[in-house]
Amino acid sequence: MNFDFSETQEAVAALAEQVFSGSAGADRVAEVERTADRFDRELWADLAASDLLGVSIGEEHGGLGLGMVETALVLREQGRRVAPVPLWPTLVLGVMPIEKFGTPALRDRWLGAVASGQAVLTGALSEWGADDAQSPSVTAARLANGSWELTGSKPAVPGAGVADAVVVPARVVDGDDRGDLAVFVVDLDADGVEVTLSDTTNRELHGELTLRSVVVGEDAALGGSDGRTIVEWMLVRAQVAVAAVALGCCEEATAMVAAYTSEREQFGRPLSTNQGVAMRAADCYIDTDCMRVTLLQAAWLIDEGRSPTEIADAAAVAKWWSADAGQRVVHATQHLHGGMGADVDYPVHRYFLWVKQLENTFGGGSRQLAAIGRALAG
Repeated sequence: MNFDFSETQEAVAALAEQVFSGSAGADRVAEVERTADRFDRELWADLAASDLLGVSIGEEHGGLGLGMVETALVLREQGRRVAPVPLWPTLVLGVMPIEKFGTPALRDRWLGAVASGQAVLTGALSEWGADDAQSPSVTAARLANGSWELTGSKPAVPGAGVADAVVVPARVVDGDDRGDLAVFVVDLDADGVEVTLSDTTNRELHGELTLRSVVVGEDAALGGSDGRTIVEWMLVRAQVAVAAVALGCCEEATAMVAAYTSEREQFGRPLSTNQGVAMRAADCYIDTDCMRVTLLQAAWLIDEGRSPTEIADAAAVAKWWSADAGQRVVHATQHLHGGMGADVDYPVHRYFLWVKQLENTFGGGSRQLAAIGRALAG
């Protein structure tokens, strides 16, 4: 087994670390959180100028043409700085399905715009009454006169307030029958589109997307496979992306607690010399390392083109570790900061909020463990 990164992967990780460290300090993050849209557009421009928004976009559209591992490395650096940009919704929910399943017109319209920083994308995978995309879509699509008409709603769409387009699964309606799923790219400024924003746990804004007889052309539909396969394809990559951001959060929170307990003295000696403190910090390191290994395995399997079942199983494992171990890490790191950990203005508290938000995105630990159990039983 070879656990080393390639030269390209090391270069991408180093570049991402440089951009996020230079543009997303704690003061800057707090400043952006006080804005109306909570979107750091300066950082977005820096990511575009560094070609990182095009990490998974083909070279013909101005991107780097790299894979899931490289995308995960960029997202990990975002997590380390809890940077308020809609990065994983754009790169994974938007770019990846358009790159894989989109018509030439869709790819030409959106991929170059994302790579240059001119467009933001997202996806509406969550369904009412469920915490993942496995429940039937209540959004309906009807084909008439060469166009699709979409009606319905989707909850908890990340980045909906600043996105230019959203990837939307919908159930095709033929007469009174609901048929198979189809997936569409919908402009958020189209007639009949309504977005209602809400605060989330980590201070981002997510949106409830309502579609009222929204008309899109036939070329707005993603193809090359049936809709359910496309949704499942998107979901496993989204789980890996969420796990990557959570990993970065936990890595940085662990580093912060190591520094804090080594500098903070009590009874004439550093806190880190107390066995209980050291053991709990060591548990954070072990949990974080498990998150890293399972994440990279799932991302690598995607890039290797392994079977959908193998990829789905690995993605569920990575998501479970990020949800379950991630909560242990941020609870411990906040606790080990003592009174400072309870201060909502102190930076370590923000990592707790982010990992809590990510834990329940596309299914929390219990749901992932149930999926793993079903896979094992089968």
